[in-house]
Order: sequence, then C-alpha cells, then structure tokens
Amino acid sequence: MPGPLREAERGARAVLDPVHFDYLAGGAGEERTLTDNEEAFARRRVVPRVLRGPGGTDLTTDLCGVRLAAPVVVAPTAFHRLAHPDGEAATARGVRAAGGLLTVSTMSTVAVEDVAATGATTWFQLYVQPDRAFTAALVARAEAAGCRALVLTVDSPVRGRHARDARHGFTDLPAGLVCENLRDADGRVRDLVVDPDLGWDAVAWLRATTTLPVLVKGVLHPADARLAVEHGVDGVVVSNHGGRQLDGAVSSLDALPGVVAAVDGRVPVLLDGGVRRGVDVLVALATGADAVMVGRPVLWGLAQGGADGVRSVLTELVDELAHAMALVGAHRPRDLTPDLVTVP
Repeated sequence: MPGPLREAERGARAVLDPVHFDYLAGGAGEERTLTDNEEAFARRRVVPRVLRGPGGTDLTTDLCGVRLAAPVVVAPTAFHRLAHPDGEAATARGVRAAGGLLTVSTMSTVAVEDVAATGATTWFQLYVQPDRAFTAALVARAEAAGCRALVLTVDSPVRGRHARDARHGFTDLPAGLVCENLRDADGRVRDLVVDPDLGWDAVAWLRATTTLPVLVKGVLHPADARLAVEHGVDGVVVSNHGGRQLDGAVSSLDALPGVVAAVDGRVPVLLDGGVRRGVDVLVALATGADAVMVGRPVLWGLAQGGADGVRSVLTELVDELAHAMALVGAHRPRDLTPDLVTVP
C-alpha cells in the first residue's frame, strides 16, 4: 500500500492542472534518473540493531549555524504558485509550523522578502548570472531578508530537456506569475540565464561577495566534492536536480558514498533526490548524509492544503523517521552508521 507521501502525490494530481502537475512532477528525457532516485532507496534494506539501551529519540540537528528539529531541509523548487495561489509564502508558513528550513528558489513566484516575512527559517538557492552586479544585488536581497545561507546550484550549464513540458507546449508561466527574485530595481523581470562558462571561480567570487555560508548543490562526482571543499564551501549537496537535468545520471543515493568519502567530514553533506518516506531519510543518514532535502512531496502537500498541507507532509516524514530510528536501535542521527544498510 502506498505511504502517506505517495498518497499526497495522487491527491495533488487530482487537484492540479495536468500541465502544471507534469511540470512539477516531470524529469528530463525518458525520466530514468527521476525514477532511479526513488528506486535506489527501494534497493536498500535496513539491518536493525536490538537491545540498544534506554533513551528517547532526539532528531535535533545543527547545520551551517542553524538548529533544526530534524535533519530534513525543504529543497529549492520553482514556481510554487502553480501549486497554490499563495505559493512560496504558504510553503514557508507550513515549514515554520513544522520547525523546518525552507530553501527559497531563485525561481520563486513570491519574492524572497515576502517569503522570509513569514518567519520561516530560510536559505536562498542561487543561480549565478553572467551579470555579476545583478547577482550581487540578489545576494544582498537574500541577506537583508534574513536568509541564513546560500545554496549555489552548479549542475545547470544548459537546461534539461523535459518531454512532458514539450508535449504540453508549456514554455512560460501563466499570466500574472513571474519569477519575483529576477525583478530589477526598475521593476523589469529578467529571464534566467544558465551559464555554460561558469567555473570554480564563481565560488571564489561568491565567497568574496557574502559573509553567509555557501553550499554547492548538484555534486555527484567525488572529484568535484574534493574541489568544492578546496574552494572553501560550507557544505555539499549531492543532487542530480531531481532527475531534471541529465537523464541517465547516477541516482543521488548511489553517488552519496563516494562524495561522503571525498569530503571526509570536512563540511556537511546533504542528499537531495528520491526521499519519499522516513526510512529513506534513515538510509541516507546511515549512508553518510548529515541531512536530506525534500522537494516534490512538499509541493504535493502545498497543492492539497496550502500551509497546512506542507506542515502535514513534513510532520509525517519526521514522525516516520523517528519511528524507524526506534526500530533500528538509534537514539540520534549520529547513531545511524553504514552497517545498518545493505543491498541484497
């Protein structure tokens, strides 16, 4: 029987415009990587420990200067107003109610200032634009709004090819919706530019532009993880962009051990992609992640119930994690070790 988060996806499909659902749910190409992100978790099995002594479950996690109720971060996803009229503001209210952390996308349909005004704890996801002055102004906006870190997306030198969107002819937002974080001081909304010339110098530039912690998102290869640490990042997010960039890329979970070994404890490692249940979070943590990012399930909750739907999805995921940890004999995330996970 499908779990609650899978049921949330079915409920969202029932209420959303099919074109918008496919944009939010779809991936690149034949969606092999999109599918494999989830199937990688299905291939794992947990090997519980028993008689591990007294003590309750404590999920609190410190991450880049932020204390979280659980090691779960809401991933950056675009265009929340496709899912609900209040968009990212409703998402933020739900995240706040759940005691979580929201990563606000550059492609948000609500301005970062208005998202942060909800009182939610936020990070800001950034696409460095060729116009570095505009990018610096956007970073300054995120800082002034109270975002606690920057998450630099590095896996998009070109746009992914999305068959579902092409089939629907979905190439632009509906009238009245724009990417509010791409609005110039004069009110004009810019187009997002993906930059094929972006290199590691962008990390050095960003470090010199902000005092906020900088994480890089979109790392799959261990060599890139080592380079990221050498360039002074504060965290690495193992991610294939939710299967939306290169179809055929390795699943995030399968890439995780190599990245964890390359980073060697020098900065936190987060996993993004395929998390759909609490035991998935457990598997990711046991495999070496310090926290996970969750994207699409949050959108499904938003579509059905606004802020309350988001809170419900996150609360269910964390409750499932606490239950699974109790069953494997773990009291805290640091008790989750690689020997608890196997591939039959």
